This record gives sequence, C-alpha cells and structure tokens, in this order.
Amino acid sequence: MHVGAARAVGLFTGVAVVILLAGWLCAAGKGFQFAVTLVVAAAILVHLFGDSLALRAMRARPVGEIERPDLYRTVREQATAARQPMPRLYLSPIRSPNAFATGTGRRAALCCTTGLLETLDEREMRAVIAHELAHIKAADTLAGSVTVTLTGLITALSAIALLVPLGDSEETDVPELLGGLLVVLLAPVAFLVVRAGAGRHSEFRADEQAARTTGDPEALAAALLKLEAGMREHPLPRQSTTAAPESGRSVRSVGSGFRYR
Repeated sequence: MHVGAARAVGLFTGVAVVILLAGWLCAAGKGFQFAVTLVVAAAILVHLFGDSLALRAMRARPVGEIERPDLYRTVREQATAARQPMPRLYLSPIRSPNAFATGTGRRAALCCTTGLLETLDEREMRAVIAHELAHIKAADTLAGSVTVTLTGLITALSAIALLVPLGDSEETDVPELLGGLLVVLLAPVAFLVVRAGAGRHSEFRADEQAARTTGDPEALAAALLKLEAGMREHPLPRQSTTAAPESGRSVRSVGSGFRYR
C-alpha cells in the first residue's frame, strides 16, 4: 500500500513542479498563478473523479450479481482468498478483451469488458481477477488515477497554449512563441507521466501475488496469450486508450488493466 501511494504522490508532485515552472517561464507572475490554479484543480479532480475517469472512458456500467452471477462468484472467491474487500463490479461493452481496476478501499472498482468474458475460461478469469485485486491491494490503482487525470490536464493545457495568447506583448509572434514553448515543455511531460504511471515492478508483483492467490500460475500465462491474440484482433478504441493509460510490460494496467502493445 505504501509503495503505490508513494509513487502516486511522487508522480503528482513532479508534474506539479513542471507545470509551475512552465507557467512562470511563459508568463511570469500571471502564468505562475494560473499554474497554481491548475495544480489545485488537478488535485481536486484526482480526489473526486480520479477513480471514475477510466470507467467513463470505457463506457462501463455497474453490473449486478443477478446479471453476472459467475463473475460475482469469481471475484468474491478471489477477494476472500486475498483477504481484502470485494470491489464494485463494472462491465464495459467493448469487444477488446481487457480488465482494469481503479480506486482504493471502499471506492475500489473492477471493470471487465464483454470481450474478456467471452475470451477466457473460468481458470483464466480467476487468474486475471486475482491480478487486478493485487493492484487494488497494493494501491497501484492510485497511481493510475493520478496518471489519467494528469495526462488529461496536460493535454488540455497544451491545447490552451496554442489557442490562447500568453504574454503581455502586442507583437503577435511573442504570444505564439510562448505558447509553442509551453507545448514543447508539456508534451514530453505527458509521455513521461504515462511512463511513470506504468510501473513494470507493480505488474510483476501483481503477477506473483495472483499466482500465490490462485495457486495456478499456468492459468495466468494462458490468459495472457489469449488476451494478446484478442487485443490484436479487437484493439481498444482510440478514445479509451488515450483517456485510460495503462502500465506494465507486455501487459498494461490503468490502475491496471491488461493491455498489449
């Protein structure tokens, strides 16, 4: 829990410093004040909506036990085995086989796509669910929420820099130059945010924990092979990929969903 929380705090702090520096370089005092406002707004967004942005991007809806008793049974069994609370369950109507977890504690949620439920058998589903529950327990999902929010903020800020003049000079080329400078500074930051939020060690740790919980590491390996083939046949929609960056090696997670590159 401490590792995931520390990574999320470090990620947010690092990006906040870069945004404040960019604001000062582009418009001195006014730019710094604007950057402070953005950082505060980002902190509020992470706290209030960080755990729901990925769910919205995947068009996920809550799913009840009556509708999916098999899924509920699997999640309940694995949560009990891992000695952690059962998360809220969501279903996404996307054909691409994918799963991800978001939120922590009582706000934790686990989302599966319809493609995932159609692709995996019961053993493989147990392994995938155990993997996602391990991310929740380790608070890797907190870093994912921060990543999603900051990436969206940086993207919006870069667009604003190109559309809104920054600077007091009446010369038209100066505002454009300042806006371009802000974009140049923030574009690499967006990439680094996604990379920093995509911790390989957290994926390896979740794999290990899933193998321990299920006692069936071969099922996880078989699931990964099926998911890789399924992702190639039905890739994630572009909007979902942008709004919900994930992490890992060949397996990626938004908080932690499986995704293949």
